[in-house]
Amino acid sequence: MGASLLRSPAFLGVICSFINLCLLAEPALGVTRHYKFDIKLQNVTRLCNTKSIISVNGKFPGPRIVAREGDQLLIKVMNHVQNNISIHWHGIRQLRSGWADGPAYITQCPIQTGQSYVYNFTIVGQRGTLWWHAHLSWLRSTLYGPIIILPKRGIPYPFTKPYKEVPIIFGEWFKADPETIISQALQTGGGPNVSDAYTINGLPGPLYNCSAKDTFKLKVKPGKTYLLRLINAALNDELFFSIANHTLTVVEADAIYVKPFETETLLIAPGQTTNVLLKTKPHYPSATFFMKARPYVTGQGTFDNSTVAGILEYEKPLNFHLSSNSIKNLPLFKPVLPALNDTSFATSFTNKLRSLASTQFPANVPQNVDRRFFFTVGLGTSPCQSNQTCQGPNGTMFQASVNNISFVMPTTALLQAHFTGKSDGVYTPDFPTSPLIAFNYTGTPPNNTMVSNGTKLVVLPFNSSVELIMQDTSILGAESHPLHLHGFNFFVVGQGFGNFDPNKDPTKFNLVDPVERNTVGVPSGGWVAIRFLADNPGVWFMHCHLEVHTSWGLKMAWIVLDGKHPNQKLPPPPADLPQC
Repeated sequence: MGASLLRSPAFLGVICSFINLCLLAEPALGVTRHYKFDIKLQNVTRLCNTKSIISVNGKFPGPRIVAREGDQLLIKVMNHVQNNISIHWHGIRQLRSGWADGPAYITQCPIQTGQSYVYNFTIVGQRGTLWWHAHLSWLRSTLYGPIIILPKRGIPYPFTKPYKEVPIIFGEWFKADPETIISQALQTGGGPNVSDAYTINGLPGPLYNCSAKDTFKLKVKPGKTYLLRLINAALNDELFFSIANHTLTVVEADAIYVKPFETETLLIAPGQTTNVLLKTKPHYPSATFFMKARPYVTGQGTFDNSTVAGILEYEKPLNFHLSSNSIKNLPLFKPVLPALNDTSFATSFTNKLRSLASTQFPANVPQNVDRRFFFTVGLGTSPCQSNQTCQGPNGTMFQASVNNISFVMPTTALLQAHFTGKSDGVYTPDFPTSPLIAFNYTGTPPNNTMVSNGTKLVVLPFNSSVELIMQDTSILGAESHPLHLHGFNFFVVGQGFGNFDPNKDPTKFNLVDPVERNTVGVPSGGWVAIRFLADNPGVWFMHCHLEVHTSWGLKMAWIVLDGKHPNQKLPPPPADLPQC
């Protein structure tokens, strides 16, 4: 992807070349934009190894989706590979368009080889950075790309207008086939092999062998403000990120504006996006600067203990004479990232995130609650089959669960079963509102670590207000869990360490300007409280965005019933909805 830059506003002319209507010539009510995604194999060389990956339109990372708030998107996905495919538009609210959400066997059956599906949705009340990715097994390791939603015409950003805009998407690179890695792990019950490198815009950078030429370079001019659109598309790792000798101003999280604050380092979990302003130095600095990312680690398992680096380069003035050799000999400054397990920094950073809560961008936090839920999230085990040797704890198999239920994926799409009223044998609407057996969640773990299995859902009346406490457990070691809720934004009204205290902790909830997100980290050995309004009819997935935990069953789903009025009901499925 190199140093391709998204210009503002000059980049608009470039965008016209690959979307149907130029952004400069659009009506105030938005336009319809057409994209075509051809899913096919592409040879890519990284770390001195060439392998065939699944890609979109032969690009890695995949193409950008660019639109404005209020636009309708029609994205035709054509599957030319042997794998089943589905694409999720991560963070898009999908108001009454749940058929386009994309998680396989939740809102649709996957797109089979030789088949296609048109994802049809309108961007309502959102602007900022989101992203798209495959939502079946570990295919999102190479199937991902940015979604850039510009404000409606005539509505400025609530921060300094940037000179240019740059999508920066973090990923993980595996020399082996990720589908083979997770398949073997699920068969043996052990932890999967970790990635071989992290990437910035698909490139590993100079700290990895054979990768000096595969380095993302961000070329900037002195005295300018750049908007960096950061996306964590890594499969299994939260990441620290920093640019040497530069301060970043955080202005947005998960496509929601936040109260700006400055930081030298930020934390971004898989599934999350963060927009930051980078103000370059006023004069040519005669130096280059590393931008680096490496994992924040809380679990006890193995992890990819490596660092990805890109390079920030200043364009030299026209009257500044530097030979190519001199450029190579410029001093290279390196950022100092937090320790791998620096939970103190992680907590401090997340506590700084607050909604703007302005007249133009209010924080509509539910002040009263209709339904309360308490979910434990964490790892557990299941027994090894009698004729097998398993590599999980004490010869068992790793599982993960919510309220001790490891989610079993159905073979019929849940939304279709719900819509047609044919749920028998597909799911049951009896997911527990709290753990069936209470214990000291973050203390000495119980002797029995076995989980139960099922396809159980929570049913919510339309427009009910929900409060959900998500509590980490130490059953197999405390660990941070980035939880993503489809179909909704939610407000993070509180978080803390240890066991949630229902008498004391709610008195400290922030109901004024809490950050609004679609993906939140449950603190390692702690809890997080969120609130949202169930105003979007359909079936909505919620899962850990550490892909290995999702594979082990740390996931569940909500059914939001139709409202009474026609504009509160889910329309019927499109004619080309994939069938199982």
